[in-house]
Amino acid sequence: MPALQSSIDDIRIAAAAADRVKATDIVAFDVTGPLGITDIMMIATASNERQVLAVAEEIERDLYTKCSKRQPREREGLTEGQWVLLDYGDYVIHVMHVESREFYGLERLWRDCPQVDLKLEHPQSA
Repeated sequence: MPALQSSIDDIRIAAAAADRVKATDIVAFDVTGPLGITDIMMIATASNERQVLAVAEEIERDLYTKCSKRQPREREGLTEGQWVLLDYGDYVIHVMHVESREFYGLERLWRDCPQVDLKLEHPQSA
């Protein structure tokens, strides 16, 4: 459980970074049990290609600076801008273009996995 809690803490940092650069949707799934892929998978959705890359860069920077210089062991999709996958080993972060949601069908794929409450503090709108 300590490793899982550590992953959740890291994912909260990543989600806050995505939220700060206005990702349009952020969901974190605990996939430890049903699929055994990893501890946590976070999905952030962005509205255009430039924002996809900006969200991924912000997440990666925050995890490096706030999580003992943590770096992904693998990155995919950085050149296309439609999606970026950051694999940190015990969790995976997926940032994608909002129009790719239908293609990936992520809601269906992960529907049986419990969601992790990230408790993000959104700025109050004026």
